[in-house]
Amino acid sequence: MTPPLSPWRLSVAPMMDWTNRHCRFFHRLLSQRARLYTEMVTTGALRHGSVSRHLRMNDEEHPVALQLGGSEPEELAYAARLGQAWGYDEINLNCGCPSERVQRGAFGACLMLEPDTVADGVKAMRDAVTIPVTVKHRIGVDEQASYGFVRDFVGRVSEAGCEVFVVHARAAWLKGLSPKQNREVPPLQYPMVYRLKQDFPHLTVVLNGGVTNNDQIDQHLQHVDGVMVGREAYYHPWLLTEWDTRLSGQAQPVPTPEAVEAAMVAYMQRAQAQDGCPWYAIARHMLGLHHGQRGGRLWRQVWSNHKLKPMAPTEVLGLARAALARGAGVLAV
Repeated sequence: MTPPLSPWRLSVAPMMDWTNRHCRFFHRLLSQRARLYTEMVTTGALRHGSVSRHLRMNDEEHPVALQLGGSEPEELAYAARLGQAWGYDEINLNCGCPSERVQRGAFGACLMLEPDTVADGVKAMRDAVTIPVTVKHRIGVDEQASYGFVRDFVGRVSEAGCEVFVVHARAAWLKGLSPKQNREVPPLQYPMVYRLKQDFPHLTVVLNGGVTNNDQIDQHLQHVDGVMVGREAYYHPWLLTEWDTRLSGQAQPVPTPEAVEAAMVAYMQRAQAQDGCPWYAIARHMLGLHHGQRGGRLWRQVWSNHKLKPMAPTEVLGLARAALARGAGVLAV
């Protein structure tokens, strides 16, 4: 009998300012089975800020994971309990973000230098919740970028009960590189991620970093349990429409771009009625829908046009479809 596919086989990465609940709703229209992740939410934000603002989600998003940023076991446990209470399917600890703000908070990628601290946090969260607790990390930090370093990190954290590791196949260079540069400059080292799976066959190892198409995903899945896609899924989201077939093993129906766009307009109306969310705060997440299609640039211009903000989303939909059909020229508003 063929073993069941890992629940982490295909997922969309947590991305700050991008993978909020509106973005996740959009991605769920493209794939019913992909695993989705929130933006990183810090433990301090949940302790001192609006829990509803940070944790509210749509019922349609499942399976969806809450990514936490923090390092204090008690605070992580508190945040994890909130995440489970709000219905999340997984708690993921961020040990990969290289931003200076995160470094000042003593979490993110710099936590890889303190595996005992990570292990304590994982244990505290596992004791607090019944849903999976996972870790997302890099292959190294600054000078600590040998295979032995990441192997020992995974080994120590797995002793605390973590069974799923999402590995960004780049080191984090905390000295001198911006977060954007840290996504591009440090070289990708996929063989190190493959080797982790070889050395820890009992763990779930998910590869992240530099994946741009489904053929690459298939190649990586020969070596690891899952692949997480980040910015490519945001800029070129149509690649998600192939994932359900890959995850089910049988051909699955693919929605048309028009159906997805119509569903997003209905969602905009719902969000407006529920909490006053303006349509343009949602539309920005679907701008990659017609990427590479003739007329797509004009279509994006309509949904990005600030002059149209007073209009209802149904009216903007009509303008956008007209622009897409025209496929040339400049839209006059």
